Amino acid sequence: MTDLEISSKIYEIRGKQVMLDSDLAKLYHVETKVFMQSVKRNIERFPDNFMFQLTENEYANLRSQFVTSNKRGGRRYLPYVFTEQGVAMLSGILKSKIAINTSITIINAFIAMKHLIGSSAYRLSNFETKIIDHDNRIKLLEECFDKFEEKEMFLDKTYDAYSIILDIFKTTKKELIIVDRYTDKSLLDIIKQLKCNVILITSNKTKLTKLDIDKYNKTYNNLKIIYDESYHDRYFIIDRNTIYHSGNSINHIGYRKSNINLITDKKIKDIILNDLKKIT
Repeated sequence: MTDLEISSKIYEIRGKQVMLDSDLAKLYHVETKVFMQSVKRNIERFPDNFMFQLTENEYANLRSQFVTSNKRGGRRYLPYVFTEQGVAMLSGILKSKIAINTSITIINAFIAMKHLIGSSAYRLSNFETKIIDHDNRIKLLEECFDKFEEKEMFLDKTYDAYSIILDIFKTTKKELIIVDRYTDKSLLDIIKQLKCNVILITSNKTKLTKLDIDKYNKTYNNLKIIYDESYHDRYFIIDRNTIYHSGNSINHIGYRKSNINLITDKKIKDIILNDLKKIT
């Protein structure tokens, strides 16, 4: 896809030039869902000036520019959009030569769009026309790679993984919420060491039986089970404030390489916490 074709997919929203998550996913040759999962696993790298979610009004205004249906096309959430800085950050989390080259191509399109907007023939009063040198933009991309810091915990050994999980859980003062649809009795061996109430949100198909739960509560009496089929990912919510996202279920922690990420983005935290209020 040429710079001009990519430029046609750059929009002006909140005074920023941005691209839709779905358009970027196509350029990186991945599904939008997979693309956003990668982003959300590294959400601390995408502050509001790198990425933000559209409001209903913003998305309605954007749709009016398309020659398409007014429906979301099967989407269950409002789209996210990425600024030029966000695109530079994408190449670091997708981690492939194709991703790097794609990011550079997209950044070139952003620059081309700025030059187009700044030209006398296409000047628009509602656009900010600050033009930044091409070489500096490429340097920004390179600096992003140099400054990447892995803030997540990487778990690849069973004992160490369980030890880390326990250390996280022990920071709980009053209430620990665990969202894990595939857990089993190994969870009970961990939470019996805690001095707090535990809410487990899991699937009806969990390997943790009613007999297991009843026997456990006869001794420890700190576990409440909520069956809910709407969750796929695993979360640990400490005192309805601190939230971790886990790549694996607790019973698989350490058996395969995975990460546990601390979620720091307030918008993401609020979405999770508000959703939990409906079922707990």
